Amino acid sequence: MPSKNQSHPHQKTALRSELREQLKLHSEKCIECKLCRKECKFLRKYGNPKQIADTYAPSSAKDLALPFECSLCGLCAAVCPVGVNPAAMFLEMRREAVAAGGQDFADYGVILNYEKRGTSRRYSYYALPENCDTVLFPGCALPGTRPDKVKGLFDHLQKTFPALGIVLDCCTKPSHDLGRDSHFHAMFTEMKEYLRQHGVKNVLVACPNCYRVFNEYGSGLHVKTVYEYLADTSLPQTAHIPATVTIHDPCGTRNEKQVHTAIRRLATNKSLTVEEMKHHGPKTICCGEGGSVGCINPAYSRNWGIRRKEEAAGQRILTYCAGCANFLGGLNPTSHILDVLFEPEKALAGQAKVSKAPWTYLNRLRLKSYFKKNINAAVSRERTFSGENRPQGGMLKRLAILSALIGFIIAVRMTGATQYIEQEKLRALIEGYGAMAPVIFMLTYAVAPALFLPGLPITIVGGILFGPFWGVVYSITGATTGACIAFLISRYVGREWIEGKLKSPKWKQLDTMVEQHGWKAVAFTRLIPLFPFNLLNYAFGLTKVKFLHYALASFICMLPACIAFIVFSSSLLEIIKGNVTPSFIFGIVLIITVSMIPFIYNRFKAQKEKTS
Repeated sequence: MPSKNQSHPHQKTALRSELREQLKLHSEKCIECKLCRKECKFLRKYGNPKQIADTYAPSSAKDLALPFECSLCGLCAAVCPVGVNPAAMFLEMRREAVAAGGQDFADYGVILNYEKRGTSRRYSYYALPENCDTVLFPGCALPGTRPDKVKGLFDHLQKTFPALGIVLDCCTKPSHDLGRDSHFHAMFTEMKEYLRQHGVKNVLVACPNCYRVFNEYGSGLHVKTVYEYLADTSLPQTAHIPATVTIHDPCGTRNEKQVHTAIRRLATNKSLTVEEMKHHGPKTICCGEGGSVGCINPAYSRNWGIRRKEEAAGQRILTYCAGCANFLGGLNPTSHILDVLFEPEKALAGQAKVSKAPWTYLNRLRLKSYFKKNINAAVSRERTFSGENRPQGGMLKRLAILSALIGFIIAVRMTGATQYIEQEKLRALIEGYGAMAPVIFMLTYAVAPALFLPGLPITIVGGILFGPFWGVVYSITGATTGACIAFLISRYVGREWIEGKLKSPKWKQLDTMVEQHGWKAVAFTRLIPLFPFNLLNYAFGLTKVKFLHYALASFICMLPACIAFIVFSSSLLEIIKGNVTPSFIFGIVLIITVSMIPFIYNRFKAQKEKTS
């Protein structure tokens, strides 16, 4: 039977040439031996590379979404007996989806904002001393989690390279792996050309992902990991602690045997005994972070980490990627190689200082300040190139909004306008409309979710106008009604339009959750905001959950947040007048409590996985 690509030659010409070549290669060379499927849960679900290549249809929403569930780790290529690389095909599929405008990146906000912050003027810094031809490129995660290690590493390397420079920037690998090809090349090429124009020839990297990017795209620059350099020269003068560890090789250096060797030499040079796991070196497995799969399919992402935990069998894992150390550290005792080199006693006892967000961002700013003061730079810069047409003004906008709010409160107080915002007078005015006032309010709230309007401002208005009791009654009634209207529209009227909006595999995960847990899935997603609220209302309409179960679970589980914000907002006018009331303080406590639910849940889940 001819493949879909063979049956529809017009589809071939519509595809990018790189993807056409990959599809042809896998269709012709894959022998369907099942070795890659044995290793990969993703391939077990979707089929072998030949099947996927033969049935790929660019017009299919399913096929456009499919490659974003692959971690791009490359294990499939490592075990392939005929030398094909399915990960390369899936990356081209991602690029095709982006080029066709068929990929919504709303689910990737965390990782893309992290990347954007790393390349921003606020966080980036280049310092190149006179006659500098070598720079240290520590990446994004290491400076945030282990700033002292970066300082120590720089000082140690500087003994050999007196004119060593520093580059605090992001290699933009997240965009690369998400198929945002134009943005990636614009950002990385600008950085590469800047370094070359200023005489830089060598880049020492501490992150395996950065190594892969520089190695593949950094023409004109010689890239080497700091671990290779340390293994060939000298180590920091710290204690030797005999212990047994196992080593996790990150996917970014899967095929770099010289890096694998260097890491093991460093370990043995510190008197450590290495016991290898089943998957290591070229056949290492992903920690779970690869391809940003966790943003849309946490189950696939978590599966890799669980496998790694099982292979480690309780042995302390030593790795050389800060991202891998973070992901695996929640499941198994894990240390970064630099922890062991700079503070071996604490590292092997699990006491090394490793920062978590939001402190990682503060650490990066402090590290930048440190290098500004301690490097005599002949050339320096903070990066302003964004690679996009929109300016990087997110923080400024937030500060402007906050300043405007503070200015409004000050103006109201200084002009004596507080007499016009007496809460009792406002409520008396509302009461003048009789029964129509709450009806109008609830109708407004009911329409908002269907029109994708934010409900929080309406909730706050409800607290101000109707007080803590009736504000809750009217707000929860309106919010539940609105959620039900959106649900019914999705189920009976606009199903096709809604399905077009919900292309991400993350929404397929919601359907699976409902199928397995019914109304409990509704309750869970209301309490733990994993999905955008307004889209969630429509998404449930596409599932098999019963309407009555949906309505009751939504009402009950939206109530805690509703009460918190109503109690808080019912005292806002008093705050403007300068009066801090008990209800205001109680409202803040309630909001903090409700906001902590997702963090408590994530901590509980991580602890459960760690002990299971």
